[in-house]
Amino acid sequence: MIDLVAARRLMVDGQVRTSDVTDLRLIAAMLEVPRERFLPATKAGLAYLDLDLPIIEGEARAPARYLLKPMVLAKLIQAAEIGVRDHVLDVGCGSGYSSAILARLAGSVVALEQEPLLARQAAENLQAIGAGNVTVVTGPLLLGWPAGAPYDAILLNGATEIEPTTLYRQLKDGGRLVALKGRAPAGKAMLYRALGHEGEVGGRPIFDAAAPLLPGFAEQATFVF
Repeated sequence: MIDLVAARRLMVDGQVRTSDVTDLRLIAAMLEVPRERFLPATKAGLAYLDLDLPIIEGEARAPARYLLKPMVLAKLIQAAEIGVRDHVLDVGCGSGYSSAILARLAGSVVALEQEPLLARQAAENLQAIGAGNVTVVTGPLLLGWPAGAPYDAILLNGATEIEPTTLYRQLKDGGRLVALKGRAPAGKAMLYRALGHEGEVGGRPIFDAAAPLLPGFAEQATFVF
């Protein structure tokens, strides 16, 4: 029988702290939130491995979905500099793990998911752990959630090959968006900051990382005749 509490601490000590994650509030959140709860029961024993873990298998109408590696998620969230009063959009919240972490850092979180099954799971999981400052909403990830805008920070919970311009326009002046740019195995974690004009941002790479693409964020194929 795996001691999941001990495994969680090993994850934080061995994967998160050793990757220059120094935000004590974030470290505490990752020690508190039971990552195994956000996985299918058959994969709970894998919860604290250094892997992108599948939460729903792919099929013809929709790609597989994953929880990001703990280290990657932690570094993205740290880069977003979440304040205790911040209003945050979690794009592609999946089964709710990232939103559960954000809930312990921010004032309020909008957890956006387009797969109805995952949205229901996220709502149930977040309610079960007492994350009362999270609102789960359902809609296309690429469009964000303008009804809740503007946001102090936006987390793109997976990779994108395109510029998420619709999301940029939902940031407050000075707001931050963090995302993984590029298709695996190559990719860069990016930090974007709103510059005060609608949709205008400045961006810079912050570390090397890759993850599965989020639905709707793949580059459109071009045909050469």
